[in-house]
Amino acid sequence: MPGTRYRFAILFFTVLIDLIGFGIIIPILPYYAQRLGAGGLGVGLLFGIYSGMQFLSTALLGRLSDRVGRRPILLTTIVLNVGGCLLFAASHTYVLLFLARVVSGLGGGNVSVAQAYVADITTPAERSRGMGIIGAAFGIGFVLGPAIGGFAAHAYGPTAPALVAAGLSFLNLVSAYFVLPESLHTDLRATRPLFDLSHLGRALRHETLAPLMWAWFLAAFAFAGYTVALPLWTGAKFGWRERELGWFFTLIGATAAIVQGGLFGRIAKRTGDRRLVIAGGFGMAAAIAVVPALRTVPVLYAFTILLAFSNSIFVPAATGLVSILADPTEQGTVLGAAQALSALGRLLGPIVLGQLFDVVSPAAAFVAAGLIMVVAATATIKLPEDHPHPV
Repeated sequence: MPGTRYRFAILFFTVLIDLIGFGIIIPILPYYAQRLGAGGLGVGLLFGIYSGMQFLSTALLGRLSDRVGRRPILLTTIVLNVGGCLLFAASHTYVLLFLARVVSGLGGGNVSVAQAYVADITTPAERSRGMGIIGAAFGIGFVLGPAIGGFAAHAYGPTAPALVAAGLSFLNLVSAYFVLPESLHTDLRATRPLFDLSHLGRALRHETLAPLMWAWFLAAFAFAGYTVALPLWTGAKFGWRERELGWFFTLIGATAAIVQGGLFGRIAKRTGDRRLVIAGGFGMAAAIAVVPALRTVPVLYAFTILLAFSNSIFVPAATGLVSILADPTEQGTVLGAAQALSALGRLLGPIVLGQLFDVVSPAAAFVAAGLIMVVAATATIKLPEDHPHPV
């Protein structure tokens, strides 16, 4: 069996290529949907249905990976990603675009499986650092993906990025098939019902986990709503299109890569995860709510760095806490519950805040997202004090 570092490297590049393919779509989706006649609600539905399918698949795949192992689930979701990208490239109506997001959302439920893979090969003391390394792959994917997508769409049209994403996902499938080993030992496999969603209710009622689970849901709701409102707002205010939005998400990804790839582990050693979750939540709230008051692009970029930094300490710290509090035989199930609640937030947030953007005002959408993020951060204050990780 390959060593832990080797497996980390393989999983890192598997997640990286997967997220590059995902990130390529981000800057072209809002404006492509607008050209097909969509408004704030229509764009929100495209983001929301992806997360709705991700919610269903995450709830299933985390538990299924506890039964059959992580490797076959990861490979299957990569196949779905290839199909979703090809359908996106062939979409010339809103309905086909919607169907492409459905397929890609089903493939996007592999986040909890990748996190469970990390939990399989790390000790509790190493867990948050391991989640941070995987988070760095997400960050780098968002550096390269939106940049590729924005420039490819600007130069060759909206179908070009989708074809590039499909090609990358296919290469990811080939490489993962030949080099990604199984991580879950047969002694730790479980046989719980696959379609039982009661673990979500138990997680939300769990004396220790409940505040963190609610924070997962609310933070995702607010952040996803922000990602729908921002392209529409910047398009109207600054004239942004795919290239500018690609640069924007590249900045977010670069910040995440720097923080989660190096700074997070050092900070977590000194502060512990709980304080990072609280600080990250309030930081995101401030950076989102202030957007309607911003008048220039450089100031928007400054607050974007604050948002990206806050998100980059919130996510791995929250994930680390969830995995540490979970029983070793339920890593996939509990992390799947957390990611399913996050996906549910990303389903509802774009729809609700996209409608608020259309019906009330753009400012109302941003302020509402900021206030919801405040509620998420406040919930995490109830978490028990944890200890900084050993240096």
